[in-house]
Amino acid sequence: MTELKFTNGWFDTTAKPIWDDMIPKLKPQKILEVGSFEGASTCYLIEKLSNRPLEIHCIDTWNGGIEHQEDASAEHDMNVVKQTFHSNIDIVKNDNLDLYIHQGYSDIEMSKLLVGEYKDYFDFIYIDGSHESPDVLCDAVLGFRLLKVGGVMVFDDYLWHHGDKSLQFCPKLAIDSFVNIYWRKLEITTSPCQLIIQKTSN
Repeated sequence: MTELKFTNGWFDTTAKPIWDDMIPKLKPQKILEVGSFEGASTCYLIEKLSNRPLEIHCIDTWNGGIEHQEDASAEHDMNVVKQTFHSNIDIVKNDNLDLYIHQGYSDIEMSKLLVGEYKDYFDFIYIDGSHESPDVLCDAVLGFRLLKVGGVMVFDDYLWHHGDKSLQFCPKLAIDSFVNIYWRKLEITTSPCQLIIQKTSN
């Protein structure tokens, strides 16, 4: 089997230790991922859940966030990142997989799903797109509408902040705001780098 290629170990460091316990228990079949980058989380889910029918929707602009746009290094050449995503997916895809790639901004692409047949649809939603607080809040609200009751939504980079520590570039501010507003409709699981919620009602 051809080896998967990733330029960083973000997923292995922050998410994989949590997901190794969580995903086998949840066994999600309908997954939405906001922010796919090189496909580390996508490939993980495909490999872990390869023995059952699996539907994954990936949303990304492949333009990068502000942290990538400020770094002109080859590591963050977003054209290369997009090519790497597709190459990695080609390695792990299987006959049980239905994969849908939505290239565009998450508010637009999630709204399209919402007005389609995907309200209260997904078992598992992973929010790891823009790290700007207004964008994270929008992803959270739209994601909650797309998540079925009993489904799980994971916010990555809960404690991340931009170098200038501006609240505009602080996912925690948006995630906490969302949780405080929706607290009657969810239960919370916390971890150092991710915040995980389960939807308990609409």
